[in-house]
Amino acid sequence: MDLAYFRRAESDESTTVLRPENAAASLWGGGTQMRGSAVSGALAREAERIAAECDGPRLAPARWTVDLFRPVAMRDVVTSGRVVRAGKRLCLVDVVLRQDGPRGVIDVARATALFLATTPVEPGPVWTPTVAADPPPADLRPGTAEARLYFSEGIGWTASPVPHQNPRRKATWLFGLPVVRGEGPSPFQLAAMAGDVTNFVVNWGANGVAHINADISVNLARLPRGDEAGVASELRFEQDGLVVAIATLFDRIGVFGTATVSALTSVAGPIDPRVLGSDTAGDAA
Repeated sequence: MDLAYFRRAESDESTTVLRPENAAASLWGGGTQMRGSAVSGALAREAERIAAECDGPRLAPARWTVDLFRPVAMRDVVTSGRVVRAGKRLCLVDVVLRQDGPRGVIDVARATALFLATTPVEPGPVWTPTVAADPPPADLRPGTAEARLYFSEGIGWTASPVPHQNPRRKATWLFGLPVVRGEGPSPFQLAAMAGDVTNFVVNWGANGVAHINADISVNLARLPRGDEAGVASELRFEQDGLVVAIATLFDRIGVFGTATVSALTSVAGPIDPRVLGSDTAGDAA
């Protein structure tokens, strides 16, 4: 599957310019807007680069928060960032994504990554809930241009989204697309991209996806193993068109984190994820 969200256009020591590929297009905006998973992946790539400046013990990403406060057009984007705090046991990084606007370059999305020191010390038994994480069969592969599989309760895993237009609990399985052509997605980039797909999973109902997320929050106990990850809907609450929802992130070993989104009703009306059953490369996320 020869897909990637971006190709590298320009770069220097402080900024990176990325040019979107067709796979970065979202169904929102009729394909003129960039999907949130591409935006989150590009920001995570920059956060990893900046975090490499932090010295000290082995650090692992523990929290990833993205604000999607402007539509991102299918044009070149620039990523940059800085270390906010580098301590003995943590590293806090801010990153921003910019794009040319009507009045010059403007910020279109931003993110914060928190890296924490890991330790092998076991604190003793602690109550932990049992959460089901059922990955798809290992030999099942996507049946569309999307690098993902689809699940809803009562139907199971399928290669196409077509059977899942229903009000049941859903999940999806992602085959990690490279953020930048020629680069394999890192586990952190995969987790960051999976976090945005939460909106697709939790807000896909019998009438399609009628809500668009304004943020992404991912909390990680560990990074995903391999280049695949699942997103399963767990909790969803809606009032007056506003939605807060939580999903679990899992791989073939088990759950490795959670993702939360805040979403609002799309003024353009719902989109139909079953369009993904065609050759269109785009999504609701």
